[in-house]
Amino acid sequence: MGIAALVVVLVLCLAGVTAMSMQVRCVDAAREAARLASRGDERSAVDAARRVAPVGARIQVRRDGDFLVATVVAHSKLLPSLDIAAKAVSAVEPGG
Repeated sequence: MGIAALVVVLVLCLAGVTAMSMQVRCVDAAREAARLASRGDERSAVDAARRVAPVGARIQVRRDGDFLVATVVAHSKLLPSLDIAAKAVSAVEPGG
């Protein structure tokens, strides 16, 4: 019983560390997408975000008035019911 509990705790710790790592990658991807999209290059924004984001993440860039909003959503394989998401907002630059 003790070994089973230890294994469960270790798996949950691993899942937590993985989720934190995925969250950081989602934040970085959303930030890059918003920054590049604000310069007027939405195609490069999505491509750059796809390189930074966790594998299989959904990336969306949309315009909201004078702002661009980048959203990145990923799913953890260790925690399948958990969506890991990040959103970044950037003002549209002149000429962008």
